[in-house]
Amino acid sequence: MSDNVLPQQKAPKLIVVMAFDRDEEGELQPAFDPMEQQTEDRAIRTAKGLAGKHAGVIAWSREANPTVGEYGEPTTLFMAGEVPDME
Repeated sequence: MSDNVLPQQKAPKLIVVMAFDRDEEGELQPAFDPMEQQTEDRAIRTAKGLAGKHAGVIAWSREANPTVGEYGEPTTLFMAGEVPDME
């Protein structure tokens, strides 16, 4: 009888694009809710397309398993303009 060990599956990735604009006081605020993307390439293309329209844009990804609350370190895929510190 063999041990039915499955190969290690790749962790799902959370891939997000966010854009920021300045409010009346000059503070950076999200221009819209974070947009989840299907691929890193698409996130980069989307962020590049938004870069000239907002004060700042960032595309980032990280391994994520929201069902158990596990998240890896974020990796910046593309950034342009002014983006607040992401915690």
